[in-house]
Amino acid sequence: MTDLYNEILTEHNMHPCHKHELANADFHRHGINPTCGDEITLSLKLSGDIIEAAAFSGIGCAISQASTDIMIDLMLGNTIDEAKTLCRLFIGMIQGTITDENELAPLDEALTFKNIAKMPARVKCATLSWHTMEALLNNAAAQAKSQ
Repeated sequence: MTDLYNEILTEHNMHPCHKHELANADFHRHGINPTCGDEITLSLKLSGDIIEAAAFSGIGCAISQASTDIMIDLMLGNTIDEAKTLCRLFIGMIQGTITDENELAPLDEALTFKNIAKMPARVKCATLSWHTMEALLNNAAAQAKSQ
């Protein structure tokens, strides 16, 4: 399992598919982890309430960068509510409040971060993008309701 974790983390850190500028993004959200210097900006393009495209920019450790890239993979094609559920699942998994394998199954490749909970110094690195995405999605949902 450790080898798989390292392979996935390395691949998404060294060759992130979603680390680029997103033209015509509908929403942007900046997130920062001041304790270690990780910093990301998420960009999102919606089609109705479906996540059509997403990207990120920023700097950070391998865990934060890989976690962000994997998160975006999972978000694409989902509704805002489905994406918010994925955020809650991931954060719950990392915090140790959600442990049921069946409940966590939708996290797919993000499940490789499950053992981060045992490394307290790395929890904020793994969850930075997920908390940032959750805030971005809440903003998008609120804006959609007001229109």
